[in-house]
Amino acid sequence: MHPPDGRQPAPQGTTRTVPARCPGARMAPLGGPLRSRNFRLLAACNVISVAGSQAAAVAIPFAVLRSGGSASDVGYVATAELIAMTGCLLLGGAVADRLPRHHVIMAAEFLQALAQGSSGALVLTGHARVWQLAALAAAGGAGFGFYYPAAQGLLPQTVPASQRAQANALFRTGRNAASIGGAALGGLITGLAGPGWALAADAVSFTAAAALRVGMRFQRLPPAQAPGMLGDLRDGWREFTAHRWLWPIVAQFTVITGIYAAAMSVLGPLVAHASLGGARSWGLITAAYAAGAVAGGLVMTRYRPRLLVAAMLSVPAYSLLLFALAVPLPVPPDLAAALVAGGSLEVFTVCWATTMQQEIPPEKLSRVASYDALGGIALTPAATAIAGPLAAAIGTAGVLAGGGALVAILPALTVLIPEVRHMRREH
Repeated sequence: MHPPDGRQPAPQGTTRTVPARCPGARMAPLGGPLRSRNFRLLAACNVISVAGSQAAAVAIPFAVLRSGGSASDVGYVATAELIAMTGCLLLGGAVADRLPRHHVIMAAEFLQALAQGSSGALVLTGHARVWQLAALAAAGGAGFGFYYPAAQGLLPQTVPASQRAQANALFRTGRNAASIGGAALGGLITGLAGPGWALAADAVSFTAAAALRVGMRFQRLPPAQAPGMLGDLRDGWREFTAHRWLWPIVAQFTVITGIYAAAMSVLGPLVAHASLGGARSWGLITAAYAAGAVAGGLVMTRYRPRLLVAAMLSVPAYSLLLFALAVPLPVPPDLAAALVAGGSLEVFTVCWATTMQQEIPPEKLSRVASYDALGGIALTPAATAIAGPLAAAIGTAGVLAGGGALVAILPALTVLIPEVRHMRREH
């Protein structure tokens, strides 16, 4: 199978070389991907659905509590969603490599709309029970398990290969900005009208995004070669493990993502509560992190650094936030560290997505993305579960400092892998 630009793919487990005219880093003209109707629709749908999802994320805990649930029940509902999402990722990747990806996304968004709309209706009518909200959260999580691999495979189909890096940066910038606005909107709706209306708004956002995708038009990818879904999954696993740059970075990020989840969900709020003035300060720190992510995405719309070297060398900057919280420093330095941390991980995300799209055959990209995502979140539930007890046993500062050291060291070790160090971008 030839990639869309017509060049022969590199043998599995190798990297491609770049023509001599391509420098290691250069400025890209702004706006190229926006000339593509498919990309404009994809980006608009992304902004709409992410804004709604962030609004719902604010509302769901309050919906559970309003329905008679406890703090533990809030965790159970979140866990139900995570388990369903994890369980559907691999199947979602296989389906997205067999069927038109925008159709898979539309079906997933309609499922998510139905789940959130049902939750909102139950809360608004006063008939919601915790088990119902958990079951509907699981349905929404299953929808996301199908949505994510299809979305990862669809973006490179919307623009020429030379515009993928910029398209990834623009896509991520819109997503991050929508996350900030959606969270603020969710807090406003939940505070003024109640969580049921925020859940209903999320259902509307999913429906609107799915409807917009009707206007997308794509050429069909070659049919899957493996016989049946199990064969597809085995084929995807072989592709995933064949690249010596791919699976070591995913394995490393299994650890880093666990540290991130523990820091942002458990340890950071504990530090803010004990030493930084409480929820207001933590809200400012998380807002600074989100603003840094937006800034990082904007930077990546203009610059094209070396792919994996830039990706891995950007990650250690996230450790600055962990070390700042471990001290802890006053709020202003924490805000600066959060701004840098958000930007650094956004640089990684854009470079990583571009590398995957360049090196993985298009007809296998969704399956490989599903293995990537599954590896990335594998330790998240355990990390958030043990963060509190570990902090109680050895101290919050010690856990944060240890996590910061790992975040600083692991990416540098990954750069020692020749396939990582020698990766070049083609465009």
